[in-house]
Amino acid sequence: MNTKRKGLMTMKVEQISVFLENKPGTLQQATRVLKDANINIRTLSVAETANFGILRLIVNDVEKANTVLKDSGFQVSKTPVVAVEVPDRPGGLHSVMEAVSKEGINVEYVYAFVEKSGENAVIIFRFDNPEKAIDVLMKNDFTVVPGKKLYEF
Repeated sequence: MNTKRKGLMTMKVEQISVFLENKPGTLQQATRVLKDANINIRTLSVAETANFGILRLIVNDVEKANTVLKDSGFQVSKTPVVAVEVPDRPGGLHSVMEAVSKEGINVEYVYAFVEKSGENAVIIFRFDNPEKAIDVLMKNDFTVVPGKKLYEF
């Protein structure tokens, strides 16, 4: 593997996706499993349909979360996503969208969190081509947050 590709891969973040039946108590069961395993949720998103939901999580220990959730009967997968730090002000998200759109990169979904209001937001992206997106973002002077740093925020 060439050095540039290896460097881009270390910039990705592993996200856990948990498929949940859309009924009362299911989300609580998943969060209890994580709490009992002493896993910290850094950020999350829930998407739902009539019958099921997808809980997307960035956690401090991806492998442990994957294991304990599967051992508890949940259907779990890991997905590479990209975390981008932007100023917490109007236009922060737009600046990223402008850069990747110019290069024909598609955003499949996005969610974000802010640690301290008025400082920086961290936006989590699922791109159709994460390596190309990371390359474009870095060339445009965006701060791409490596997984290791994000897990420890």
